[in-house]
Amino acid sequence: MYNQITGHTRLCCLLGSPVAHSISPMMHNEAFRLLGLDYVYLCFDTGHADLQTMIQTLREMNVLGFNLTMPDKERVLPYLDDLTSAAAMTGAVNTVKNENGRLIGHNTDGIGYIQSLKDAGYDITGGEMTLLGAGGAASSIAVQAALDQVPALHIVNRRGRSWENANRLAALINRQTGCRADVTDLADTKAVQEVIQKSSLLTNATSIGMAPHAGASPIADPSCFHKDLFVSDIIYNPRQTKLLADAQQAGCRTANGLYMLLYQGAAAFSIWTGQDMPIGDIRDRFFS
Repeated sequence: MYNQITGHTRLCCLLGSPVAHSISPMMHNEAFRLLGLDYVYLCFDTGHADLQTMIQTLREMNVLGFNLTMPDKERVLPYLDDLTSAAAMTGAVNTVKNENGRLIGHNTDGIGYIQSLKDAGYDITGGEMTLLGAGGAASSIAVQAALDQVPALHIVNRRGRSWENANRLAALINRQTGCRADVTDLADTKAVQEVIQKSSLLTNATSIGMAPHAGASPIADPSCFHKDLFVSDIIYNPRQTKLLADAQQAGCRTANGLYMLLYQGAAAFSIWTGQDMPIGDIRDRFFS
């Protein structure tokens, strides 16, 4: 049975460019159907749109809420009424809820990542973490990890365009949370190996390992991997990157980024509806 559009149906949507490849409409519309909710989820490509006008239009249409992907996660900030702590610290929003005409910005990327680790049997609290990268996804993961009481976070990044962002992110975490964050140059192999050896979690939040860098790993020498290290990659295509293959060979437990996508969507669903997404059904249909 398909969702039936009625005169009471409320809209959720995804803004960004490109969006045609997104799995979000299938995931959310199936969850609405399973729970008998009178909502519908659509995608809108905002590549040439006036974002301010679009956001105001969505507000006036009384949409339930919406998601944002690149390049709109930062562009949307001036047009919202309030931000959660994670969204404010990250400086990016991927989920907006309409609360009686007030648009509240959330960031569920980090929540989705942490939940995907729990799904894989890893508890992030208490152990040190090494995070590769300082871009948008990495920032969301870093902030959520710090808010979830990871005691020490080692951000590893190249000295390039995002180096300043890495240092700014570490300073923000040190200032606003109880987590101790530092930054290491990826080119300093010895220093990178030292922070990995101290860590119980290694996370790749760079694009190294997916096309056009498939077959490459951000850690050229995996001799620092130890059996108590959990290695995670936010890449899900391919499902096993070279980093994960090297980690498995070293006896580490591993996880790819597929379920991060599932759980960040589930968090948005809960924010909008106040109900839990039927995770098992959605996972079996779209993520198996």
